[in-house]
Order: sequence, then C-alpha cells, then structure tokens
Amino acid sequence: MTNLPDDRAYGTRPSRRRRVLRVALWRMRARVRAAWRSLAAFARRTRRAVVRALPFAATAVLTLVFAAAYSWSQPKPHQLDQNDVNRSIASALASVTPPPPQAAEVYAAIAPSLVRITVDVPGAGTPEASQVPSTSPAPSSEPGAGGQPTPLPSGKSTAFGSSTGTGIGSGVIADDQGDILTALHVVSDATAIQVTFADGSTSPAQIASRDAAHDIAVLQPEQPPATIVPAVLGNPRSVRIGNEAYVMGSPFGLDDSLTAGVVSGLSRSFQMADGTTLTGLIQVDAAINPGSSGGPLVDRNGQVVGIVTALINPTDQNVFIGIGLAVPIDVAASGGLGQLPQY
Repeated sequence: MTNLPDDRAYGTRPSRRRRVLRVALWRMRARVRAAWRSLAAFARRTRRAVVRALPFAATAVLTLVFAAAYSWSQPKPHQLDQNDVNRSIASALASVTPPPPQAAEVYAAIAPSLVRITVDVPGAGTPEASQVPSTSPAPSSEPGAGGQPTPLPSGKSTAFGSSTGTGIGSGVIADDQGDILTALHVVSDATAIQVTFADGSTSPAQIASRDAAHDIAVLQPEQPPATIVPAVLGNPRSVRIGNEAYVMGSPFGLDDSLTAGVVSGLSRSFQMADGTTLTGLIQVDAAINPGSSGGPLVDRNGQVVGIVTALINPTDQNVFIGIGLAVPIDVAASGGLGQLPQY
C-alpha cells in the first residue's frame, strides 16, 4: 500500500477532514487504474479472439457471397402445372412392364413336355377313330340332389379321327426315360403309333402299359428326343373347385393349343362305351375337344394334375359345351407308370 504524503513535511498540520478526503481520492484513483488495467486486458483478449476467428469469418462471408451469386445467376424453377403432372404420370406408367400372364408361364413350363400322338386305326372312313359314346343309364356312386343317385352323364371321348383312318391325340412326357402318359382310348385300337415331340422330332412308339380301369396308357418311343424334358407331376389332392385349370394338346389336330378355365367339379364319374366306369375324375370348364385326349391338365404352377379323358355332350355333336373330365395324375401315374408322383 502506497504511503500517503504527510502534511507535516510541508510544515502544516493536517485537519481530519482533509485527510479523509485525501484517502478517498487516493482510493478512487487506485480503482480507476485497476479498472483500466482490466479493460486493457479484456481488449487484448478480444483482439486475439478476433484475430483467430477472422479466417473462419472471412470464409463464411465468402461462401455466402458465392452462394448468393450462384443463386442469382440460375434461372428460376419452372412452376409445375396440371399438364406437367399428367405427363409425369403417363411417363411412369409407360415405363412399367407388366408381368406375363399366368397362362403364358404355364404354357412355357409344360410346352417342352407336350407330345402329339398320331395313330393308324382300322376302319378307314370312320370320322372318329376312337370315339366312345357313353349311353348307359347305369347310376353312378355319387348322390345327386336329395341324396338320390344320379345317372352317369352321356358324353364322348376326345380322340380326333379323320376319314383316312388316322387318329390324333395328345400326351405328356412323364419321366426321365421319355415315357409318355396318354389316354388309353387314343391308342387302344391303333395298328401303328407315331409321336411328335416339342422339338419337332418324331418316333414310332409302343404301348408299354395299359390301365383300362382308368383309361390310361404309357407309350415308349423307339427314339426319344435329344433332350428329354419331363413334366412336373403335381398333387391332385391340392386341387379345389375354383382353382385355375389349363388344358394343353392338339384339339382338331391344332398342335400346342392351350385353353384355360377353372376346376368346376371333383369326384365325377363317367362310363365308357365298353362299360368301364371311370370314377374320381376332375371336372373342368377349360375347352376340351377331339384331339385333346391324353393331354395334360395343368395347374397354375405349371404342374400336371390330370390326364384329359373325355368331354360331356348329351347331343350327337362331339364338341365341347362346357364340361370336360380328366383322370387325376396320381391315379394315372400309379396305374400307368406303376409309381406315384413325388410330392
């Protein structure tokens, strides 16, 4: 603490009031000097902070300037109107590729396994080489309305014949050996059998096995195709009324034809001309016509669930009127191939 001047050095005698004033003045000056030193220290700290922050601030300012200049130099965005929206929607819809129809996928899956069967039959001039009308009124085992037995329907087999004694039917390759599943009535009276495969190759064929109880036959070609593509045999137990149904074959000799419909009934019965009663048949409304016999009944997954055997038409016209029948594939495979499909 600084010593105060002593009035006695001047040869005077200090008064008490003067001394108090002098002390107060001295303290005020000390406080001013301390405040000034604090202010100077704060100014130095502020200056150092400003110097350190100056590059960042300059960068930020330049960035804002450049951004403003770029924004100013760009054209103003176009305001969308209804025409723009419509054009965008139309362009998006045009770029969407729809998936292929289910029928196209089924056809692609089964076509390599499809077989056309041509037979020579006795009795040239017969318009239907293997036509089998069903006229018996014998009752079926299925109860009809009111629990009463219903008579077996009158109908036709579906082999297509010509006046030259040549018949046409269909079949499907069922295993890796090239064995062909078909309907027995297509080939039962044949004196010669010729099969045509999907690749266009042909071969004579022989009946390897018969299952007359279910109108099923298995053919063995003498010369299988270079590439054997067996069809996938499905599970007929999964078939339900209303399921999609596809029939492939050669109706009226038109090869590789595909018709589509639904399963319209199950466990149907049908009586052949020789008195054989077929039971447990699958009823479909996919078009079946002469030449379709022996062809595959296929589900939406491209798997064979039946072998086409007959159409029902109570008139004398051997054409489809909405009801076709197929033997379930488990019955056909077990009776013809001697083995059940692997599910």
